[in-house]
Amino acid sequence: MSSTRPCLAFACAHLTDERLYAPQLAALGDAFDCRVFVFRDDDTLAGMAGKLLAGTPPRFSLVGLSLGGYVAFEVVRQQPGRLERLALLDTRASADAESQRAGRQADIEKVRAGGIEALIPELPGRWLLPAHAARADLVALMADMAKSVGARGQRNQQRAMLARPDSHADLERLRLPALVLCGEQDAVTPIAGHEAMAACLAGSRLEVVPECGHLSTIEQPEAVSRILADWLASTG
Repeated sequence: MSSTRPCLAFACAHLTDERLYAPQLAALGDAFDCRVFVFRDDDTLAGMAGKLLAGTPPRFSLVGLSLGGYVAFEVVRQQPGRLERLALLDTRASADAESQRAGRQADIEKVRAGGIEALIPELPGRWLLPAHAARADLVALMADMAKSVGARGQRNQQRAMLARPDSHADLERLRLPALVLCGEQDAVTPIAGHEAMAACLAGSRLEVVPECGHLSTIEQPEAVSRILADWLASTG
């Protein structure tokens, strides 16, 4: 369905679904045609980006968190001219180190052997601020989202991430409003990587969210929604 509102696409993180961005959709949905993309069926970033591009109008703004950021980099490589604005949340432009690749392979094997339920108990401790990992509501939400992606989706997403290239040079070629945001205590994609991305994006805005781990949109939803709304208004 066509809309007179500007399109704002959201690309989901690993083992998350539309609920990752529920607070932001509630905050921004009146002003924007918000579209959320979950990646279960493709095992390449090119396929994921193709799905997103097929589901968006000729021009749109893009928000990507973690895996969603990696998909955003692929959109930049494929069709950068379609992007009006780009927001990169809790992600990184570098390719995996060997230790990170080994961790992905171990997760693939863990889920192959025991199903997605074998991995779910580890996720809050990996991704959330410790205080948030103790919150039953966030733990339950993460489990439900991971189950909705499923074992096949987990394998596909990990395969796609294993193959991703370094994307800093792709960002350096962009000329558009950009926001780079991360949780101050994000242990998965730390602040230094966000500073490197911001340095590649001329005129970009860098935001660090206090008391926040890797899943900033649900750990500090009001702060992230406020930052996004302000950035979108200032670049509109």
